[in-house]
Amino acid sequence: MSNSSPNGPAFDGLALSAPMQANLQRLGYTAMTPVQAASLPLALAGHDLIVQAKTGSGKTVAFSLPLLAQIDTRRFDVQALVLCPTRELADQVATELRRLARAEDNVKILTLCGGSPVRPQIDSLAHGAHIVVGTPGRVLDHLSRDTLNLDALRTLVLDEADRMLDMGFADDMAQVAARCPKQRQTLMFSATYPEGAANLARRFMRQPQEVKLAERHSVGQIQQRFYEVTETERLHAVGLLLDHFRPASTLAFCNTKQQCRDLVAVLEGQGLVALALHGDLDQRDRDQVLVRFANGSCSVLVATDVAARGLDIAQLEAVINVDVSPDVDTHTHRVGRTGRAGEAGWAFTLVSMDEMGRVGRIDHAQGHASVFHPLSELTPSTEPHPLQPPRVTLQILGGRKEKIRPGDVLGALTKDMGLSGAQIGKINVNDFSTYVAVDRDVAARALKGLNTGKVKGKSVKARAL
Repeated sequence: MSNSSPNGPAFDGLALSAPMQANLQRLGYTAMTPVQAASLPLALAGHDLIVQAKTGSGKTVAFSLPLLAQIDTRRFDVQALVLCPTRELADQVATELRRLARAEDNVKILTLCGGSPVRPQIDSLAHGAHIVVGTPGRVLDHLSRDTLNLDALRTLVLDEADRMLDMGFADDMAQVAARCPKQRQTLMFSATYPEGAANLARRFMRQPQEVKLAERHSVGQIQQRFYEVTETERLHAVGLLLDHFRPASTLAFCNTKQQCRDLVAVLEGQGLVALALHGDLDQRDRDQVLVRFANGSCSVLVATDVAARGLDIAQLEAVINVDVSPDVDTHTHRVGRTGRAGEAGWAFTLVSMDEMGRVGRIDHAQGHASVFHPLSELTPSTEPHPLQPPRVTLQILGGRKEKIRPGDVLGALTKDMGLSGAQIGKINVNDFSTYVAVDRDVAARALKGLNTGKVKGKSVKARAL
C-alpha cells in the first residue's frame, strides 16, 4: 500500500505493531483523518499533546492507538485512564477501544461512570484492568475509596476537556491528575480551547505540543438558515420547519428545561414523536430517551446544551436552535452535530429581535453575515401524515442480570416470530431492561410475539415505548 491516499496519509506509515496494522485493515481504517495525521506521530513519539478538533473528526482513534501501544498486558495494573464528560461518551470510547484492542491478547477495559451502582465496579476493579474509561466524579470516588490505583499509569487522556470544564469538572480533573504518576503521557482533546483548558494544561502537562485544526464543516455540508420570529411564533415555527423539510432525525436545542418541556408538548400535539432530554431526568429515563432517538423510533430530540454534552449521534439530518445560545462556541457545537462524515445537514436558528445581538457575535466569529429566510416560505408538506419515525422501540423487562444477550432477542424475533433481520434495528441490553427497535408496521406483531413467546427459553414481559 502506498503511504498516502486521496483522503489522507495511510495508517501503515505509523510505527505500530504488525498485529495492530492488521487489525486496522480489518476494521477498514486505511487513510487517516486530518486530526489523526497531525497528532498520531507526535503522540506515538511520547509527547504530551493538546489537540483542538471538532467532535466527529476521528479523535478517539487518535488517542487510542498511542494509549494501546503503551499497554503491557503481562502487568495487570491500570496503565491508561480516559476521562470523558458523560457516561454515553465513555461507553462509545470504551467500545472503540475494545475494537482497536483486538490486536492484543486480553486487554481488559473497564468503564467507571456515575449513574451505575458502585459495588459491581469495585468488584471489577478488584479483578484488575489495563484501561479505565470514566467520568471525573466517579473516577475520583474510586480513588478516594482506594479501589482504583493509578501508580502504574502511563497515559492520561482528557476527552472533550472543554465540555468537562463546562460541566464543572475542573477541580475533579485536577485532583485525578494529581493522583497520577508525574512521569506519564497526557493527551488533551477539546473542540474549543477556553482559558480554563489552558490553565489545566499549564498545571499538569509537560511541554505539550499543540495540534490545532481550524477546519470547519464545509459550507456545502451544513446549510445554515436563520428565521426571525416573535416569542409567540417560536415553538409553532419548529413544527413548520419539520413539516416543510421533513428531516428523519432532528436535535432541537433550547436554553431552558421549561422550553424543552413546552416544545415537546407542542410537537406531540401535532402528532410527532418527540422526547425531551434535560437535567431533571434520572439516569434510567435519560438512557431510555437516548436509546429511542439513536435507534430511529423518535423523530425529534429536544435538549438543553448541558444534557446533550457528549452525545455523538450518527446520521443527524437537522439541528434546530429554538433559542439562540448566548455563547458563540456553544452555537458552533450545536450546528456541528449535523453534517457528519461527509453527509449533508441542515442547521436552523430561530431568532427574536431581543437575540439579534447574539447573531451579530456569531456573524463576527464566522466571518460572514447569517442568511435570514422568511417564515412564510415554509409551506406544509404534501405528505398526508405527520412525520413518523421509521421504527418503534419495544422494552423487554430483563437484561444483563438475566443473562439476556442481543442474539437471544434477535433469535426470538426472527426464528420464533418470523420477522426478517431487516425489520429489526438496534438492540440495547442494559442491566435490567432490553430495548429493541422494530419497523413500525411489524411492531404490534413483534410485541404480541414477545409477550406470548419466550426469550432464551423464558417468558418475558414487553411493552412499546
